[in-house]
Amino acid sequence: MTHDPHEPDRRPVPGRELEGFEWAEPGDAEVVPLDSRRRARQAEEPDDDYFDRESIAVDGNVTGPPVDPPDEDAVPVTTVATRRRAPIIPAWLRTWQSIRAMVGWQARDTAYVLGYHSVRAPKYLAKALWYAIPGVFKSVGRLLHWATAEEGNWALRQYAADRNDAETWLKLDKQRQRQSRWRWSVLLALGIATLVGLVAFLVADLPSWIRLGTLVVAVPLLARAGRPTDKPITDRVSEAPRYRKLTAELVRRALLACGISGITQAVSKDPNAISFPQEIHRDGPGHLAIVDLPFGVEAAEVVARRGRLASAMRLPLDQVWPEPGAGHPGRLALWVGYEPSSQMKQPPWPLLRDGQVDVFKPFPFATTPRMETVNAELMFRNWLVGGQPGSGKTFGLRLAVLAAALDPRAELRIYELKGVGDFKVLEPVCTEYGNGFDDETIARCAAMFGWLYKECERRSKRIAHYHALGKAPENKVTPELASLKGSGLHPLIVAVDEIQELFLHPQYGKEAGEICEKVIKLGRALGVILLLGTQIPDKDSLPTGITRNVNTRYCMSVADQTANDMILGTSMYKQGYRATVFQPVVEAGWGILAGLGKPAARRSYYLDTRDAEKVVVRAKQSRGLAGTLPEPGTQAREDVFDLLADLADVWPAGENAAWNEALCTRLAELRPDVYTGWKSEQLTSALKPHGIRVVDIGRRIDGKPVTRRGIRLDDLTEAIAERNRQKRSG
Repeated sequence: MTHDPHEPDRRPVPGRELEGFEWAEPGDAEVVPLDSRRRARQAEEPDDDYFDRESIAVDGNVTGPPVDPPDEDAVPVTTVATRRRAPIIPAWLRTWQSIRAMVGWQARDTAYVLGYHSVRAPKYLAKALWYAIPGVFKSVGRLLHWATAEEGNWALRQYAADRNDAETWLKLDKQRQRQSRWRWSVLLALGIATLVGLVAFLVADLPSWIRLGTLVVAVPLLARAGRPTDKPITDRVSEAPRYRKLTAELVRRALLACGISGITQAVSKDPNAISFPQEIHRDGPGHLAIVDLPFGVEAAEVVARRGRLASAMRLPLDQVWPEPGAGHPGRLALWVGYEPSSQMKQPPWPLLRDGQVDVFKPFPFATTPRMETVNAELMFRNWLVGGQPGSGKTFGLRLAVLAAALDPRAELRIYELKGVGDFKVLEPVCTEYGNGFDDETIARCAAMFGWLYKECERRSKRIAHYHALGKAPENKVTPELASLKGSGLHPLIVAVDEIQELFLHPQYGKEAGEICEKVIKLGRALGVILLLGTQIPDKDSLPTGITRNVNTRYCMSVADQTANDMILGTSMYKQGYRATVFQPVVEAGWGILAGLGKPAARRSYYLDTRDAEKVVVRAKQSRGLAGTLPEPGTQAREDVFDLLADLADVWPAGENAAWNEALCTRLAELRPDVYTGWKSEQLTSALKPHGIRVVDIGRRIDGKPVTRRGIRLDDLTEAIAERNRQKRSG
């Protein structure tokens, strides 16, 4: 096809296709039907090889909404209702404990500084008198030099002289003379006043306090003027600051030094990638910084590098405590104490001198690095406390048992398989106690776990009975049932220290581990609480089935990652919860406490044997009043008894019914350690879980009819047969 020379050339020029084209404004856009427009253009336009048949001629302004709304119309991220406001009262002033910690640290620091300088006061006095003598002459020389007004003026005059500028030199010298004239007058008056004062000081009858005060003021001033610049009169209290104040710049520098690539890359692109949602403030005996890390960086990564963080701050490891903050995984709560935690005095246990414990409620167990009290719980929990020798594991476990002893309802059964007697002080309040790692003690401990399993079976029936009565709505032991005499659902606290000795025993270990796992699973809702302590946490000494089901873990100083995760759980080491940072003996009592809120570093209260004895004395008194104190010499486990079988053994021959009173008497003769003191009501309550009805049974005594409560032989026989059928089918 040929091109008409009288028509404009529509062929596009390469590289200049858009020349002269004007883009429509975003607000003028209009949606155009593409197919209909194309058909219309095909009808109007000639068949041109150079015509773009996908183009559309826009006749008018195109309207439509903008793709991105303007910034001012966007919904703000935070509203007034959700915006965080600074607290009216600072965090360190909210509790008396924080105030005491702050004031106490300030007082100790001030007392130390005063004591340090007081001891060296004679040395300071001698140095001050020695430097005061040249200070007199230096002071006089400086005053004379000041009076001449040569300071600064001489250099300017010399510069004018070098340039042969006589006019400027004369002006400068005239200025110097004017300054010097009034300065010499001041110096003369000062000299006369000083001379008169000196004569009065030496000759006049002045009070001694005026003479002493004059010397106290004059000697330090003259000594300061006379001493060399590099020889101060007072000694430095320390070679480094006693406390490095926590600042935003220090935190940023320390975080960059941790070597986390996400932080380094983000800060290199944006210096404000590390932000602080609130000001750094006092928090107990230290300062707290809440830090928002760069996007994609978790606080756990910083916690895992606590050593590098402390190194970057040039502070001891136990003075720097990073933890994941509240809000999101990228928020870090960094607390830095005034002094290392190993040098901070831990407050005494709040229950040392008075107070009781309800095992259904929290009790004080440990403190945070900020010396805040951490409460722990016993009921519906099983504890695992682990750590290498010297970590304070036994004392932490004993503290929990001492707390349980202050609840008179709680029954204590303790075995310490180390043989040193750390729990010996608790023996007077224990129903069962064993100490040693010999075969006999380990056999008794293994038998106790067998008894515990039977006890769980018995308690489950009691729970079912009380659930039917509406007294156990959640099929759990309640405080009311635990306090109900004769219910058999009182709290049962079983503590075994160095339990690896049992689990590693060739004869009893395997079976004891299996039974222990079952008790942990079953006993939690039945009021059976296990407190286990070990110093060898591995798959042989601590079966994995036990570690998986224990819900409260306290990992104290351990040697490696494997031991750390065996106690705290898988991947806890990678998440930054590392008990390997604690040094045995030096940091005894410190550990990672998990299962009671967020896992964090905690220090259990320390009670020595003497303090433990004081607590046990109070426990004995409360148990004596409640009637739950075991009699001396009877610390042994009761044998498991079968009530139905015992009733069958003592059933009167030839009788098809028997009174409860008669049966209780016969049962007491059969097992006096179990049934002594039983009354008709107790037997009635014990028979209900077995489905045996207690009815009125009449007899004639001396010709008179007598009716009393009792049971029938047929009901007893049917209950025994039904139980046997269930065992066979199970």
